[in-house]
Amino acid sequence: MSPISGIGGLIARRLLIGSNGHIVHVLQTTDLKTMHDIFSNIFRVFLILGTLVGVVVISYMVYNAFKYRENVDEQLESESYTELESKLESDVDRPQLGELPSGSGGGKKLGVSFFFSAVIVISLIVWTYGLLMDVEGGPPDTANQIEVKVVGQQFSWQFIYPNGHTSSTLRVPEGKTVRLSITSRDVFHNFGISAFDLKADAIPGQTTDTWFQPQETGTYQAKCFELCGEGHSTMESEVIVMKPDKFDKWYAGTKNSTQNKNSPTNTTAASHAIGDVSVRAGTTVVR
Repeated sequence: MSPISGIGGLIARRLLIGSNGHIVHVLQTTDLKTMHDIFSNIFRVFLILGTLVGVVVISYMVYNAFKYRENVDEQLESESYTELESKLESDVDRPQLGELPSGSGGGKKLGVSFFFSAVIVISLIVWTYGLLMDVEGGPPDTANQIEVKVVGQQFSWQFIYPNGHTSSTLRVPEGKTVRLSITSRDVFHNFGISAFDLKADAIPGQTTDTWFQPQETGTYQAKCFELCGEGHSTMESEVIVMKPDKFDKWYAGTKNSTQNKNSPTNTTAASHAIGDVSVRAGTTVVR
């Protein structure tokens, strides 16, 4: 499907802000596109149209400059400069105030140019808005996806998986939709992965939902794109895209380790390791 052919279908969207503070975009489309594809489409369309408009305008300007040029050199051979200047002044038919220039067709050319310009600009706005709603809303819910909660704090990121596993490294499977619910524990942050054209605000007390689809295995960087304090430049995390089978194996291992950490045996062992310590009125007493 061409980038412009889906304008009608892309208009049928709406933005909902839930009472629980979640930003939710309702997407009504069956096309599944990555954000990289969407932004690339926008860039290509604007580049092509901008180039065409530039070529038309410059060509028309050069044509008129050549057509209406004044060949003074030939006339100077037979007439003096003073005679030529007086002749040129007498030949000029300047329009009066409020009078339309003659030979312009009563402004029809100007009206037609404004009309087509308005149609092009409005179409681009509607089409771009529809694609950006695709970016915010994400693809339809499918079983072939993973959800990860992202929590920002000065100056690190934490990634919490559905099984409770928490890590400072984001591991995701190749070719699957990754849905992120992003929030912050302290100040405003902005979570972004440049390789996937992904950026979203991390706001305390609010969750921002976004998504991406990694198409190639490798190690990428997630950064904070909003100044959040002295350690802002160090607020980075690795994003590792893995083969689906390797990711499933890794994820199964995190489930077992999470269960072991939360088991009563480990809890009792941790209690004995700490010792019998009590705190009263600000004073630590070891029995």
